[in-house]
Amino acid sequence: MGECGDGRAAVDLAAQVNPDMVVMDVRMPVLDGIEATRLLAGSGVAHPVKVLVVTTFNLDEYVYEALRAGASGFLLKDAPPAQLLHGIRTVATGAALLAPEVTRQLVGRYAARIRPTGGTPGDTALTPRELEVLRLIANGLSNREIATTLVISQETVKTYVSRILAKLNLRDRVQAVVHAYRSGLVT
Repeated sequence: MGECGDGRAAVDLAAQVNPDMVVMDVRMPVLDGIEATRLLAGSGVAHPVKVLVVTTFNLDEYVYEALRAGASGFLLKDAPPAQLLHGIRTVATGAALLAPEVTRQLVGRYAARIRPTGGTPGDTALTPRELEVLRLIANGLSNREIATTLVISQETVKTYVSRILAKLNLRDRVQAVVHAYRSGLVT
């Protein structure tokens, strides 16, 4: 466990103590939280750390850049303590989390920005049911909501989510959402 006052110190300390997760602010001296997140959890990092970004700034660009940098979650500092604890626990278990007020805003504003890469939904190795679950994930539904929508148990949803992440070589639900938009599965 550790605490740092700037992004460079956070990256250096993480290299020494090898934490399971890091809670990161966006605006930090020396090295900002987005770049520090990229160094801890970005693509190409041999042993990525789970990062939960917690900040006072609900700016679209911060959310988008934090997720692109590899963050598994994004919460606002004005969230109630119970929500912050839930966020930490959620990200620590390997799941992804976005503040409810950020989710729809993010998907709505950046869908066009992250969608096209030339891939098609048909080129995935997912079953039709897995594709359906992925679409619901990309639309911001929780496991409980997906279970209700598809009339299946939450355990079955968890199994589908695990299979989707494994088949697509994704780390968490946030990456699944980005994949769904990039592949054109969701528009």
